[in-house]
Amino acid sequence: MKLAVVGATGLVGSEILEVLDEHNFPFNELLLVASERSAGKKMTFKGKEYTVMGLKQAVSEKPDIAIFSAGGSTSLEWAPQFAAVGTIVIDNSSAWRMDPTKKLIVPEINAKDLRIDDRIIANPNCSTIQMVVALNLLHKRYGIKRIVVSTYQSVTGTGKAAVDQMMAERNGQPVEMVYPHKIDMNVLPHIDVFQPNGYTKEEMKMINETKKIFGDDNIQVTATTVRIPTMGGHSEAVNVEFHRDFDLKEVKEILAKTPGVAIQDDPVNNVYPMPLTAHKKDEVFVGRLRRDESQPNTLNMWVVADNLRKGAATNAVQIAEYLSAHSMV
Repeated sequence: MKLAVVGATGLVGSEILEVLDEHNFPFNELLLVASERSAGKKMTFKGKEYTVMGLKQAVSEKPDIAIFSAGGSTSLEWAPQFAAVGTIVIDNSSAWRMDPTKKLIVPEINAKDLRIDDRIIANPNCSTIQMVVALNLLHKRYGIKRIVVSTYQSVTGTGKAAVDQMMAERNGQPVEMVYPHKIDMNVLPHIDVFQPNGYTKEEMKMINETKKIFGDDNIQVTATTVRIPTMGGHSEAVNVEFHRDFDLKEVKEILAKTPGVAIQDDPVNNVYPMPLTAHKKDEVFVGRLRRDESQPNTLNMWVVADNLRKGAATNAVQIAEYLSAHSMV
C-alpha cells in the first residue's frame, strides 16, 4: 500500500495524518504532498521525517490511494491525473460531489455502492456528513419527508487563516481579513458565496448532497448555514419531518444502534452535545431530542461533530479503510 496525502501541510491534511496514526491505517509507503511552494518542507509522522513533494512528482510515484485536501481547483486539475495512473483519489473538496459519474460516500451509509473501478471518490461537505450520519437509520425506519437545518459552524471550517483572524481580533491585534466582517463576538449568516436564489453555496451543498447520499430526490431540505466564533466542531439544529409517526423512546434506541453516533441527551443534568467536547472525536454526537409539537411526525435534534474529523479527515480515512478491507486497492 502506497498512500499519498495531498494537502498534507494544511489544517485538514494534518488532521488526516492524526487519524491515520490513531486508526493504525496499514501502508508500506507514505507520500506527503503539497503545492510546489511547499515542496521540500520537512514533516514528521510517527517519528519519521518526510520531505514534502509536489503534485507532479507524486503522480509519477503512482500511489494506490491519494487522500486529497487541497481545494477544488487543485482537485479538478490533478485528481484525473492521479486516476489515470491507477490511483484511487478520495477527495475532500466540492469539486466532484455532484458529478453524476462520481460516488459521494459516507461509509456508514453507502460505502456498499463503491466499485473496483471508482477512481475518484467524493467526500461530502462537513455539515452534510454529520447530519446524514445522525439521520441514517431514522430515515430507514420512518422515511424522511422534509429537513429544516440551521448550522452553527466553526471557523476551522474556513481554514487556518480564519482561525488567525478570530484569535487576532480576540487579542486586539491587526489581522488580514478572511471574512467580510469581524468574526469574534459576532455571527455571520454567510458561508461560501451567495447564489442567484438567495441561498449560499454551503446551503445548497447540504440540500443537494443529502439527496444524493440517501439516493432520494424526494427528500425536501432547506438550510441556513451560519459561521460562529468557535473551534472544535460544527453544531446543527435539525428539524426533521417523517412520513411515518415515531415513538421517542424508539428513536433513542435507533440512534443508539446507529453506526458513528453517540447520544448525549440528558438535559436535566445539562448533558448535550457541544463543540468543546466533540473536539478531536470521530463520533457524531446527538442530543436535545424532542417532538416538534407544532406539527405531526416531526423531530427536533441537536447534532455536533468535529468538522475536521468526521466532517473531513475521519470520513476520508474510513473510505480508505473500506477499500482496503474489501480488497479494492
